[in-house]
Amino acid sequence: MTAVTIGFLPKPILVPVGNILPSRKLSEGLAATKKYKQILASIQEVDMIEPLSISAVERRSGQHVLLDGHIRLAILKELGRTEAPCLVAIDEESYTYNNRINRLSTIQEHLMICRAADRGLSPERLAKALCLASTEVVKRMNLLVGICPEATEMLKDRQFSVEVCAALRRMKPTRQIESVELMISANNLTVGYARALLVGTLPDGLAQPKKPPQPRKVTQEQIGRMQREMSNLHDQYRIAEQTYGEDTLNLVLARGYVIKLLDNRHVRRYLEQNEPEVLEQFLAIANAAIGEKNEATKALSDR
Repeated sequence: MTAVTIGFLPKPILVPVGNILPSRKLSEGLAATKKYKQILASIQEVDMIEPLSISAVERRSGQHVLLDGHIRLAILKELGRTEAPCLVAIDEESYTYNNRINRLSTIQEHLMICRAADRGLSPERLAKALCLASTEVVKRMNLLVGICPEATEMLKDRQFSVEVCAALRRMKPTRQIESVELMISANNLTVGYARALLVGTLPDGLAQPKKPPQPRKVTQEQIGRMQREMSNLHDQYRIAEQTYGEDTLNLVLARGYVIKLLDNRHVRRYLEQNEPEVLEQFLAIANAAIGEKNEATKALSDR
């Protein structure tokens, strides 16, 4: 078995910031991004944890090429630091170990925050170091409360929002496992998908099933008022039913009379010149689909 050689010196060294040459240009507006502010707050609160990665010193200029940590270097310059802890690469390869590792998962971040809290760091100080609100730090500390171990195991290497756990927490363990399996198989660990699965969960799969709303109590006075209104409505319906045939017959006869008036070209011309609004109403009556023959026959039989 061949031995694996290390790519960097085992211990970081302090290098003057002026002797470190960036290998790429940072994008404009970087200082306004959330990532930049988080790193800045972390360095201000707990100092720099991860050293910069630099190449070996160039003999002629005495300078190092920065391999990894361009944002941290920019922040150190902004804070007026004169030196930076650095890991010096032994070989000539230009890649860095940061390009060969997986980023911090959500559960790993939760464990690190809990470990820091166990060592005495308050949520307020952690919030400053992570550039987060204190409520967000508390949410990350309580990330796995109410989450079953099987679902936690499946999510341990993944990145997701803390609100995903808030949706899972409202389900029973078996439903949590089913939901996490669905999210992983669909490669969709978003809050929206988790909430959609929660909405689609049957009541027996919820940790606390929703109680059906209790019907509002109706007083005797309200019951009496509704009975009187129903009685009045019934009387009005009976009156309308008795006069329906006669009213329909009158409407059919009136429509027929209007049609005859409009057929008279002298009357129509007079209305067009002097009463256009009346003509418009007459045309609407004439074009109404009343079914006068059937209705007139029915009305005459009722009489």
